Amino acid sequence: MLNEGIIEPCNSPYAAPITLQPKKDGSLRFCVDFRELNAVTVRDVYPIPRIDDTLDQLQHAKYFSSMDLRSGFWQIELDPTSRDKTAFISHAGLFRFRVMPFGLTNAPATFQRLMDLVLSGLKWPCALVYLDDIIVYSTSFDDHLYHLELVLQQIQQSGLTLTYYSPLSSDINSNICPLSRMNL
Repeated sequence: MLNEGIIEPCNSPYAAPITLQPKKDGSLRFCVDFRELNAVTVRDVYPIPRIDDTLDQLQHAKYFSSMDLRSGFWQIELDPTSRDKTAFISHAGLFRFRVMPFGLTNAPATFQRLMDLVLSGLKWPCALVYLDDIIVYSTSFDDHLYHLELVLQQIQQSGLTLTYYSPLSSDINSNICPLSRMNL
């Protein structure tokens, strides 16, 4: 993370502990325990999409494509004045995040707000977004190609990058659809 510019050394008065959590594949996930910071953070109540609204919107669509943003939260740079609050201590010293880390209480709302802005004008008519998952949907093949072009242009103009872009699917229940991973 240091070499990727995700974190940087610091002299912060804060020092959250870290933990390693097992993943499904047996590897370990690096986590920072931000519970103390989150306890004193004013909550951002920006809405996260509701699954029932999302499914209602998709009921007449025939074509679906999904996209996932690469390390979504890490694409949002933290304001330099906020970075010290994300400091954590490890055996290698004290570090802080340069980008928005997972585990901050307002990270999901901040990210959803960003994505709603990036896809403004397209959200609901032809695209839905749940944090870093995007689904593009259309009633005709030609419309779908056009909608994909519009969504990809707006993502490119925003400077965000994708991890993957699924092939066209006419099956909303396909495992490539991000809706299948939504736990709302």
